[in-house]
Amino acid sequence: MSTAIVVGGGIGGTAAALALVGRGWSVQVLERAPEVEEVGSGISLWSNALRALDALGLGDAVRAHGMAEVSAGIRDERGRWLSRTDVATLRERFGAPVMIHRARLLDILRAALPEGVVRTGISVREATVDGAVVHAAGTSSADLVVGADGIRSVVRRAVCGEVAPRYAGYTAWRAVVDIHEPLTEFGETWGRGARFGMAPLADGRVYCFAVYNAPENTTGSLAEVRARFESWHDPIPGLLAAADPNALLHNDIYDLPALPSFTSGRIALLGDAAHAMTPNLGQGGCQALEDAVVLAGLAGEPDGLARYDRERRTRTQMITRRSARIGTVAQLSARPLVALRNTALRLTPTSAQLRSMAEILDWTC
Repeated sequence: MSTAIVVGGGIGGTAAALALVGRGWSVQVLERAPEVEEVGSGISLWSNALRALDALGLGDAVRAHGMAEVSAGIRDERGRWLSRTDVATLRERFGAPVMIHRARLLDILRAALPEGVVRTGISVREATVDGAVVHAAGTSSADLVVGADGIRSVVRRAVCGEVAPRYAGYTAWRAVVDIHEPLTEFGETWGRGARFGMAPLADGRVYCFAVYNAPENTTGSLAEVRARFESWHDPIPGLLAAADPNALLHNDIYDLPALPSFTSGRIALLGDAAHAMTPNLGQGGCQALEDAVVLAGLAGEPDGLARYDRERRTRTQMITRRSARIGTVAQLSARPLVALRNTALRLTPTSAQLRSMAEILDWTC
């Protein structure tokens, strides 16, 4: 029986473990966190990710968390529509996306794994191309080592050496909040050097995020975020007022430069370890799920890792570049450029939006 060690027990690593187990591999997941805790953020799962979850046998379980009647689009700070998404056509053309709490998605993935596959509290110190993994509990070896350990991956050093993440120029505050009135609107509001996004969850809560331009490693507080967005349209001030400071996440936004390879020897990288991208297309987690399914399908074949590298590197690096460009446009701060951007959004037909999404969302296993 072929063996695999997956370093990192997040969404991509857990999905890879599940996909490999389904193909008869003996798998061990090493997760450095002592336990999995609920974090205050949601994840958008588009049709490409849902097809990957279908391949894992979990598509229907995740779709049960979708919402049937929603609207979506982009507004300006005063609430005027810049762009409306044709949700009905989107559903018909690609299938309905699902917004779900990250912890809930991870629960669904982990529940499908055999008992004992995931080992928590195990910090990995080094991986080598011959399949050895040095960690807090000793040294293990396997036929395949999957680096799913995030943007600051330890495993990646064995493939590409030290690779520094790139700061995108903006920082993000994220929360899941309870509200009194149900919200059925997905979307973002674009201002000058700042954005706010909201998405209802099936349990009645709302995932929201506030993004603004800032120097790297700038500290801040929820009070400062509330003040920054207090004049924006409803329900933005109310959502920030409802946010729990103890459950708020604050992260600078980074991506990775294009790696020359996702594989070396017995090692394969996936998810943020391979292609960390800005969240502007909502594709980070989606691409990790794609990676997991493709890797499991190819890993046992001759030259399978080389094929995985060629297929996944081309696609994910294209999406990383596109996401970065969208972020640059969304975070414009000069008034004339913001005015031009907003006008362009108003004039762009819905059909053009859907065509631009097709290259990403039409992916199949």
